[in-house]
Amino acid sequence: MTTSTSSRELPSRDVLKALGDNTRYAIYLELARSPRPLVTAEIAETLDLHPNTVRPHLERMREIGLLDVTTDARGEVGRPQHRYSLAADAPSLGLEPPTMPMLARLVLQMAQRVGASPADATAVGAAEGRARAASYDDAPSALEALVADLDRLGFDPLVADAADHDAADDEDTDSVVAVVAFANCPFADVARAHPDLVCALHRGLVSGFVEQMGDAEVREFCTLVDRTPCQVAVASR
Repeated sequence: MTTSTSSRELPSRDVLKALGDNTRYAIYLELARSPRPLVTAEIAETLDLHPNTVRPHLERMREIGLLDVTTDARGEVGRPQHRYSLAADAPSLGLEPPTMPMLARLVLQMAQRVGASPADATAVGAAEGRARAASYDDAPSALEALVADLDRLGFDPLVADAADHDAADDEDTDSVVAVVAFANCPFADVARAHPDLVCALHRGLVSGFVEQMGDAEVREFCTLVDRTPCQVAVASR
């Protein structure tokens, strides 16, 4: 009888066989530790391997249900990128604290119970953002530091020039405005349930970070409830 991999109920011997290879195990660890899905080139660079070496291992792990893959069109022309992440029911190997999603939900429920407002969430996020910015003292600019930190947090930021962006239509026409879009949101599950608090927390995180860096300012922050969601316009000072 053939067992369907869609059930994600992998026999332990299959998991051990797949991860018994040192390269596949290293790839699995890298994906388990990443807050966002990774493309082949990112995995290969981190492990100092050629992408052609990594691809068959990823495909093998996907075939037996250890990995999920999504496809987007942000790669080279005519070559969409495949992004890999651990399957929902793949074994954690003790790498991820399973209580963290539950803790996030409980904290949000507690915040609502005590009447915390979006302003409270923004203030908390801003304090964390300022603290995180302290480790980017040698960054060339606030924008580059912000993009690097958002990438570390798993937001998969994409930067675009926005000289004609609405946020640039003010008295300071000499400043350079860039829009940073969030292609992935590690807060997505809780943000959909509590956008007022979670998106305000993220807004504060970004605003506090940029303010601490000192050479830029946030002009506009769009959340998932806005017409152009999940992006921030940052202007140089």
